[in-house]
Amino acid sequence: MLKAVIIDGSAIARGLLNTVLLDGGYDVVGQTHTCASGLALLLKHNPHIVCIAREQIENGEDVVREIKTNWPKALIFMVSSEFDAATIQAAHAMGVNGFIVKPFKADTVLNTIRNTVIAMVKRQRAALAKDAGADAPEGDGGEPAAE
Repeated sequence: MLKAVIIDGSAIARGLLNTVLLDGGYDVVGQTHTCASGLALLLKHNPHIVCIAREQIENGEDVVREIKTNWPKALIFMVSSEFDAATIQAAHAMGVNGFIVKPFKADTVLNTIRNTVIAMVKRQRAALAKDAGADAPEGDGGEPAAE
């Protein structure tokens, strides 16, 4: 079961997202209203997923960098009621993996997370296959496996 931490200044938003994630089979190991206590939760629980409100990131963009540095395998989802192209581009540049739109629609939230996890796994498998291919001796005579 994938572990998640929610960082959002709104108790209502945290509660709703918590319910959606729990109902979707995720283990919400912590939720908080500040980045500082959020980082403490990450340190304690080492989650796979971090859902962080846009305002939390805008108040301290270093938090995404810190999460990416200390928890490189964690997927970061920005949570907000509105997104524009500039915000999405800046968030991707910081290392945000996906976006969850308020108000929450359970199936949309769960599909967003699932699709991001699947895409990440595919990228990791492709990188491993590429590394394995680079390590293989030239002219080994092997045929590529059929899919």
